[in-house]
Amino acid sequence: MTKTYANLIGGEMITTDSTLDVINPATEEIIAQVPACGKDELDRAVAAANEAFKSWRKTSPQQRQEVVLGIANAIKENGEELYRLLTSEQGKPHQQAQQEIYGAAGLAKAQSALTLDDVINQDDDTRLSRTRRVPVGVVGGIVPWNFPIMMAIQKIVPALIAGCTIVLKPSPFTPLTTLRIAELIKDVVPAGTVNIITGEDSLGPLITGHPDIAKITFTGSTATGKKIMESASADLKRITLELGGNDASIVLPDADVEKVAEQLFWSSFSNAGQVCIAAKRIYIHEDIYDDLSKAIADYAAQVKVGDGSQQGTGVGPIQNKKQFERVCELIQDAKDQGYKFLTGGDVDPSGTGYYVPITILDNPPEDARIVAEEQFGPVMPLMKFSSVDEAIERANNSEYGLAGAVWSKDTDKAVEIAEQMETGTVWINEFMHLSPLAPFGGHKQSGFGAEYGIEGLKEFTYPQVITIKRDAVV
Repeated sequence: MTKTYANLIGGEMITTDSTLDVINPATEEIIAQVPACGKDELDRAVAAANEAFKSWRKTSPQQRQEVVLGIANAIKENGEELYRLLTSEQGKPHQQAQQEIYGAAGLAKAQSALTLDDVINQDDDTRLSRTRRVPVGVVGGIVPWNFPIMMAIQKIVPALIAGCTIVLKPSPFTPLTTLRIAELIKDVVPAGTVNIITGEDSLGPLITGHPDIAKITFTGSTATGKKIMESASADLKRITLELGGNDASIVLPDADVEKVAEQLFWSSFSNAGQVCIAAKRIYIHEDIYDDLSKAIADYAAQVKVGDGSQQGTGVGPIQNKKQFERVCELIQDAKDQGYKFLTGGDVDPSGTGYYVPITILDNPPEDARIVAEEQFGPVMPLMKFSSVDEAIERANNSEYGLAGAVWSKDTDKAVEIAEQMETGTVWINEFMHLSPLAPFGGHKQSGFGAEYGIEGLKEFTYPQVITIKRDAVV
């Protein structure tokens, strides 16, 4: 019998008569059902969050830290159950699911120690002026399907640390692990501070338009982010948007081909390429292009594509049918245009599971769809460049500006290039490393605001200035 999961509202686990099916992308089988919430359940969750906010906003930093550490411990102590459940709904291999689950616990622990201290603006004979940070109120969080637990935690934790309460909506494709965590933390968090409700995509606009929600934090596509920004403008909600990316890597001619090949592969194909900060365009200097492109293709041949729950799988399925069809469309377009493939490119849409073979293209043009668009799948275009200025110009020729990377033994030269890249994050000789203590956000159409670190925490607050006139006569 298919298990039905419950939502967390006001400290209680609740179900609804209407439900949504959750599908395992490796088998296309229904593995569970979750509540299909609408306006009534949302109103109940927001009301619970508003009521809880009255007392939660008055708690001390130490009290908030204890609650967040409780969340971290609940995730860590149940890690094996959670990562296996995550693989079944998301598709990523067990090893990558472990990294997400235990990484989320680590993120919660690290961010629990963040504090927003008062700032003294003036302190003299006439006035004492200080700026304090006050919580915005009820937060609406909307989470994607590629990293459902990490994204949920990076919204829940700073909201709580800042003194806010939250209503969180997981993706309808990957709600199960989040709801299991809701069960585990039900008695850890004060009732109403964290509410988790599931529903179709139509629930999202109800959240962004709800008059009693003060802030929206969203991770997802740029197209949806624009709609959220428009909706939030009606009552000037605060927003944090972590959106799409078409992230470029630049590989200089002094890079060690054998060492860099494996790292470049995983910079693109981790989580089947379904990572907003994955390398989606790789520019390789012409002096090493042939050797490096061959080394990457040779490494790809060793990586198993399959069910993430099976031992030895390196790349799992695409998470859902809609995204699977989009990736297949981009591959077919590349074939129709006559672009050269180093490996992959043949998809069997009639097979079971949303599997796309590891696909690497050989030097397609800049205006190719596979280069100009964010593929969000296991497809990587390699492009040749002759000068650094050319590589920088091509890397920056995008409406996106989320992340990028430079690979070189000459770190001074790499930093010089990194400082010219129009992105929020640039890595040198590594990829996809995010620190809980450093801000993460996009430039251009890759986002609005920041997550992580003190800057991310401030996104959940207003500044309030209190000034005392010392020589006042009253």
